[in-house]
Amino acid sequence: MSLFNNSQVIGPPLKLSLKTQVTDGNSYRITVAMKLKNGIQQPGFLLALRFLALVFWSFPGARALDNGLAMTPTMGWLHWERFMCNVDCQEEPDSCISEKLFMQMAELMDSDGWKDVGYEYLCIDDCWMAPKRDSKGRLQADPKRFPGGIQGLANYVHSKGLKLGIYADVGNKTCAGFPGSFGYYDIDAKTFADWGVDLLKFDGCHCDSMEHLENGYKHMSLALNRTGRSIVYSCEWPLYMWPFRKPNYTEIRQYCNHWRNFDDVYDSWQSIKNILDWTSSNQKRIVDVAGPGGWNDPDMLVIGNFGLSWDQQVTQMALWAIMAAPLLMSNDLRHISPQAKALLQDKDVIAINQDPLGKQGYRLRKEDNIEVWERPLSDLAWAVAMVNLQEIGGPRFYTISIASLGQGMACIPDCIITQLLPVKRKLGFYQWTSDLKIQINPTGTVLLRLAAN
Repeated sequence: MSLFNNSQVIGPPLKLSLKTQVTDGNSYRITVAMKLKNGIQQPGFLLALRFLALVFWSFPGARALDNGLAMTPTMGWLHWERFMCNVDCQEEPDSCISEKLFMQMAELMDSDGWKDVGYEYLCIDDCWMAPKRDSKGRLQADPKRFPGGIQGLANYVHSKGLKLGIYADVGNKTCAGFPGSFGYYDIDAKTFADWGVDLLKFDGCHCDSMEHLENGYKHMSLALNRTGRSIVYSCEWPLYMWPFRKPNYTEIRQYCNHWRNFDDVYDSWQSIKNILDWTSSNQKRIVDVAGPGGWNDPDMLVIGNFGLSWDQQVTQMALWAIMAAPLLMSNDLRHISPQAKALLQDKDVIAINQDPLGKQGYRLRKEDNIEVWERPLSDLAWAVAMVNLQEIGGPRFYTISIASLGQGMACIPDCIITQLLPVKRKLGFYQWTSDLKIQINPTGTVLLRLAAN
């Protein structure tokens, strides 16, 4: 459906060609081509173009899960990548999955500034359960590792001003072999609500059919809402559907607050590259559906661990901000470097991730091992990330036309460009006709914010 398709001259200096159309998911795309006739600026035209951009980016996306949650991407801590399924508390008492571990993380999230910058959810992943349900069919925590039970842990977490997340599985068993929720969706939803849980990560292992998978995710969503408790619903529905058929993201968004699409993240640069490659290859299908109440989840932040260089950690933080991804750290907050902590707590980068406009960014171009990603922000600002994927040699210079950014509207007639990562510095005043030259370290990223002057 075409809203308009015309070409007109607005004042003497510019010729403006506009094409706008409705795309899948009721979101909108716009292409703006402008040709300067002379250096004169037309205030009326510029105001009109800014208004057009504001209207364009304000169009709603697909209908979201109606629970009023995750209006910006969820932020918090999740145990899986760093601590996995370590249940040996006798040999490894400081790293096993136990209430002690989560209480220590809750204490640090409260005292070390994590909560203050937005990391709110402390999330348990797999391996918290006892091997069997109780006599009433309810899930129960392992009594040795969680002697106070999940409700006791939830009370402690809430006392720190934080929220508690928990894990379950749509199938007969969890991925690690603990009791699954198939046949118990209503009981489990009520149990989680009674315990005071604030987020459910719902995995998709050991499900015997696509029909059971889809119906199970829908059933649990409705069951959680019926409890009357506000519980963020994190799904892995599309991850398990992709091998068989393309997921219906418009439908998934109606049931889930965020959803995993691709493989688990590992503490490695190859894993980060694979996630970015998958996301950019599928961006036409997944970007438009994201927005307030529902987000694509590329998996955990592994910043502060062992496998990424400093530049690669910068890349993950910058691109997760551009992608409007949930920021769920998986690291050891008891032993994190000041440098990694500062990166994860960078308020300017978090502000991009949490921008209230709620539009996911996308890869604009890739050439000669340089990728350019961009994301529209509120107040007609833009975030731009330039990634150097070359893994040999030293830092590289990359030059880009300002007019090519923000679908031609990021810097009209001019803007202030601030570099946020790897270090914050003001690059200065740029006009729409300018070029921008940036130096980028191998496997590193330069993150910029373009705002009206």
